[in-house]
Amino acid sequence: MSVIHTKSSAFPFFSSSLQGTSFKLALTIVGAIAISACQPTDSTSDSASINKNTNDTAVASGEGASALTPKRTQTVESLAGVPMQQLVTFDPQEIKQGGDTGISITSSESYSKPSSNLSASRKGSFFIGNAFFRQPWVVAPASTDSRDGLGALFNVAACQSCHIKDGRGHAPMSSEDDADSLLIRLAMPATTDEERAQLQNSLIEKIVHPMYGGQLQDRGIQGVPAEARIAVQWTDKPVTFADGHVETLRAPTFHLTSPGYGAFDDEMMVSPRVALPMIGLGLLEQIPDDDIKKQAVDNDSADISGKFNWVMDPQTGKTALGRFGWKAGQTKLLTQNQSAFNEDMGLTSNIRPHESCMPAQTACVNATTGADEQGGGKPPVEVNDEVAKFVEFYTRNLAVPHRRNAEDKLVLAGKKRFYDMGCQSCHTPRYQLPKTDDDHLEQHGQVIYPYTDLLLHDMGDELADRTIAGKLPPKDAQVEFLANSYEWRTPALWGIGLAQTVDLQATFLHDGRARTLMEAVLWHGGEAEKQKQKVLQLDKQGRAELTAFLQSL
Repeated sequence: MSVIHTKSSAFPFFSSSLQGTSFKLALTIVGAIAISACQPTDSTSDSASINKNTNDTAVASGEGASALTPKRTQTVESLAGVPMQQLVTFDPQEIKQGGDTGISITSSESYSKPSSNLSASRKGSFFIGNAFFRQPWVVAPASTDSRDGLGALFNVAACQSCHIKDGRGHAPMSSEDDADSLLIRLAMPATTDEERAQLQNSLIEKIVHPMYGGQLQDRGIQGVPAEARIAVQWTDKPVTFADGHVETLRAPTFHLTSPGYGAFDDEMMVSPRVALPMIGLGLLEQIPDDDIKKQAVDNDSADISGKFNWVMDPQTGKTALGRFGWKAGQTKLLTQNQSAFNEDMGLTSNIRPHESCMPAQTACVNATTGADEQGGGKPPVEVNDEVAKFVEFYTRNLAVPHRRNAEDKLVLAGKKRFYDMGCQSCHTPRYQLPKTDDDHLEQHGQVIYPYTDLLLHDMGDELADRTIAGKLPPKDAQVEFLANSYEWRTPALWGIGLAQTVDLQATFLHDGRARTLMEAVLWHGGEAEKQKQKVLQLDKQGRAELTAFLQSL
């Protein structure tokens, strides 16, 4: 058994237009453009092709449909606009998995480039948003009042600290590694009929902890105690394939140490979450609600029973379909961004105008803020609408890298295995986006290959979150609107083969436990148990084929 302690252990639990802008803001924008202009330009991959010695007969036509129910097959083909046979075999269009927005860079900058169809007149907004995403916020009061107001309780000082090079995060790797790209969400069980009714009707996100709220913040400005520190312990877990090959997984045990505001309650549910990659989010935002909803009812099999999350939109005050975040708890990028500003960095905005302090946290409540008057009857905030708009534009237009080696025989053999095992039951391959009446010009009418249904699926006990006491919560305990501790939104797979090119430390799954794509597959359970068992029957060649396909995305 291999164990790594990153910090002292206590309280154990298991897991899984510039007009009207102030002078200082204008200076920040000029700096932003200067910084962004230094980024490398698009380049073509020079990576070597994967082994081409696979037998031609490994790629047959259209057999992936047999792994799905007839209704699910019909839905996948309807969303794709092509028959399953075209999806399973080589499709030249799929090389551009982000459609005309995509790029061909295969370097550490693969996730950080604007949509390739972004016009020159719109690139300025992208680069300004990039600066606000990358540069750190500071404690108020400060001379840089366009970006002061950090905290008083927070996790990181910049968006880029979590989304490293716009990519995915990782859990703490050693005793010197802080939990910058991982955070802990918190929830309490409902105890009254009123609370249960509010949760069932999506009137509230969760029952928050009375002292620690809905997210643990492991940093505080001077004079404000951090809520706790995050530590993790890793234990080896060997998994054996049918041919005797052993893959060693690692199971995490997360700990919260040095609680700053009193003891934790044993029934508090805790959810470690690494940052998700930022690519293609504007494309996912354009998938029509009905295309997501229909997938929740198209499976007449007891094995797969995805559901959509129905959440309260903090901007409109109305319930709407959730699609962003590990539990699909956010409706659109604007609210996702401003929620992250608030919970991760302690910054207020017009959508999230209150400091991220619980009433009993008096030092946090009384701390100086960086809020500026907005006029028009709006409350003072730290992230004004102008800044929020730039950040939204940036996050909407981060390009998806093109696939590599998509015509390679090994890759195609792995693609067929992916379909034959039924992985497309949840990882819906292709969508045709509509042309809408909004300003999302780059995304309009694109054909995309994200490999996700954006639905919640029960992934089994091993990937479920625990209480702080280490117990599995009941399945009727809602932790993020309609989602429970066992349910996770299907992540998009596009660009995943470049995750560790962008950042060598990038890991997979919600808590970063998987170091490789095969490890991530082998942690699947619950609704995906049948698919995992099929993977365990693969021999060395089959494993190489499946891995090659995933790495090509």
